[in-house]
Amino acid sequence: MTDRSTPLETAAQGAETVWVFAYGSLMWRPGFAPAAVRPARLAGWHRAMCILSTIYRGTPDRPGLVLGLDRGGSCLGRALAVATADWPAVKAMLDERELVTGVYLPRLLPVTLDDGRRVPAYAYVVDRGHWQYWRGEAAEAARLIGQGAGPAGTSRDYLASTLEHMEALGIRSSALHRLLALVDG
Repeated sequence: MTDRSTPLETAAQGAETVWVFAYGSLMWRPGFAPAAVRPARLAGWHRAMCILSTIYRGTPDRPGLVLGLDRGGSCLGRALAVATADWPAVKAMLDERELVTGVYLPRLLPVTLDDGRRVPAYAYVVDRGHWQYWRGEAAEAARLIGQGAGPAGTSRDYLASTLEHMEALGIRSSALHRLLALVDG
């Protein structure tokens, strides 16, 4: 019999804690009770409004934009600790929430916690080959954010709420502030 464990399942074996890297709404609305929450930095990835939202914050005819982890730079967020015994249920819940259209790819990435420890963390990064991946000029981003409205609300409110929650956690993003100013312009 062959071992069919995924790298993410293998990483959880023998560990007391599995870490999840949160960079957007997972920071303040994870949907589970983390065993611990630590400020963390993920190198090689940055937070960006780079995903066309056609379900929650937009429609296929009038998409909005939402956050994704895109390549390059670094991202300050939160590492959420999950007890290994709780990991299968938490992972299933997170995957159901984040993998609806396949635009996010789950990855095990090294993050640096605020105490200097480097730990592997489960994170969702954008699939640059997916049709929902978007890159473009700020003016076009502002237009998409301004038009996006879906069952979960508007893309504009999503961006404003993200900034409000990030600031409450001590995380600043000049790029996202500039983008909101363009939307509200």
